[in-house]
Amino acid sequence: MSVNWYPGHMAKTRRVMESDLKLVDLVCEVVDARIPQASRNPDLDRLCRGKRRMLVLNRADQAEPAATARWQAFYRKQGLLVMESDSQKGGFFKPFSTCAKEACADLIARQEAKGQQGGVIHMMIMGVPNVGKSSFINRLLGKKAAVAADKPGVTRGKQWFSLPGGFAFMDTPGMLWPKIEDDQVGYLLAFTGTIRDEILDLEDLACRLLIRLEQYAPGAVENRYGIPSGHPKEIAQAYDVLGALAKKRGFLAGRQEYDTLRMARTLLEEFRGGRLGRITLELPED
Repeated sequence: MSVNWYPGHMAKTRRVMESDLKLVDLVCEVVDARIPQASRNPDLDRLCRGKRRMLVLNRADQAEPAATARWQAFYRKQGLLVMESDSQKGGFFKPFSTCAKEACADLIARQEAKGQQGGVIHMMIMGVPNVGKSSFINRLLGKKAAVAADKPGVTRGKQWFSLPGGFAFMDTPGMLWPKIEDDQVGYLLAFTGTIRDEILDLEDLACRLLIRLEQYAPGAVENRYGIPSGHPKEIAQAYDVLGALAKKRGFLAGRQEYDTLRMARTLLEEFRGGRLGRITLELPED
């Protein structure tokens, strides 16, 4: 998979972000709990060197719970402060506040030593496109403040917000790294909608998703669509399954032909919307 999607606004975002990092005490990285490692921007380790860090496994309501617990243990072993969130229901302000204060314990201690009780913690919230960052922010605030949409590249301008408990945080547009060289990472990002569908072969992508689902969520396709998954291991086998799904749904492209492109779109939309169940597509041991 050769993906080189780095529009001009992302290059600008990178420059602005590098400049604004000096204004914050803490960097909060939001990732997709279904693909936690693939949705981490590798550039952030360099950009945020020396900054306090915390990690949010967002969309945990769509991820497999046991897998999310394994990812939390994995990242904590690396010394990261990590929490999970459901950006649809909210209710995670307390663990967010606790995690942020733990990350900034040294800063809070210095402020208190100087008699500066209740000092403000400034943070930046980052994430690649479409990990649900804006919805996460809206749930934190309890109101619609950040623009959210189920497609990449919606949040554009810099925005500052305040929270109870002495927090001020900056939202930033989603930013990918300049070139995705690892095929597996590229496809995982595409499955969840981080990479625009318009630049991809959706039938090929849906076939690869069927193969991945067979590995990580056996039974999900059969439970959703009511036909055997076919246990695909190769693209040709997966394409046969896609055709069977199109037939089951009655997606006709012509006489005796079934619309596999429409079925590909449907499969991707239903996976992204959580209608195939709670699924995690990568594990720490991968």
